[in-house]
Amino acid sequence: MARLKVENLSFSFGYDTILDNINFEIKEGEVVSIVGPSGGGKTTLLRLCSGLLDRQDGKIENSFETQAIAFQDPRLLPWKNVIDNIAFGLKAMGVSSQEREARAKEIALKFDLEESDFEKFPKELSGGMSQRVSFARALVTKPKLLFLDEPFSALDIGLKRELQDHVMELIADKEITIFFITHDIMEAIRLSDKILLLAPDPGRIVKIFEFDVPQSQRDDEYVYTQTAKLLSDREIIETFELEFK
Repeated sequence: MARLKVENLSFSFGYDTILDNINFEIKEGEVVSIVGPSGGGKTTLLRLCSGLLDRQDGKIENSFETQAIAFQDPRLLPWKNVIDNIAFGLKAMGVSSQEREARAKEIALKFDLEESDFEKFPKELSGGMSQRVSFARALVTKPKLLFLDEPFSALDIGLKRELQDHVMELIADKEITIFFITHDIMEAIRLSDKILLLAPDPGRIVKIFEFDVPQSQRDDEYVYTQTAKLLSDREIIETFELEFK
C-alpha cells in the first residue's frame, strides 16, 4: 500500500526555524488536512512533501506512483487556452495530442465549463472559471496523490461547495489520496479523515483529530457539531489565540 511518511522533519530559512520535528503518515485512500494560523509553516510543509522544496533534516517517504498539486492561485499559462492548460500535464506524460485533447474536454465539461470556453485564454476567464481549469488540470492526469494548497479559499460559497463535491466523489470512489491546507475548520471536517493542527514559531504538530464517519454521511449538522467541539478544544484555542483578553 502506498503512503506518504514524514519523520523528524525540520526546515529553516536562514536562521529562522520554520518547521520542527514533524512526524505523520498518510496512507493510500486517506484525506489529511493541515490547519493552523497564517505563517505557521503549512505551505512550507506541503511543498516539502510534494518535492517543490528540498528537504534539509528528517525523512520524507513518498511511494505514490503519481501526484499533482493545485494552488490557491490557479497559475494558468497565459499563452495557452483552456484546453491546452488542462492538457499540459498530459503532454508532459507523453500522451498523444488526440487523447489529451479528448481527456481535457471531458473533464472540462465535468467541471461545468462550456464548449464556448474551450478556446478562451486565462485573461478572458473569471476567477471561478480559472479555478475550475486549475482543478481540472490537476485531476486530468488521474494522480494517486493530490496536494491542495488552499484552493477553495478565494471562492464564493456556491463554487467552493461545488468543487468540494467533486473532491468528495473522488474520495467516495477511493480513487485518490489527498493532503491539503485550509484555514477553514468546517472545510477540514467535511473532507478529512485526519486533521493535523500545526502551531507556529516554529511550526510543529500539536494535535491530530480523527473522524471515522464517511465523508458522504457528514451532513451540515454533523459538520456544525464537530466544528463546535474543535473550537472548544484547548489546543485549538491556544494555537489560534481564540481567547478574549
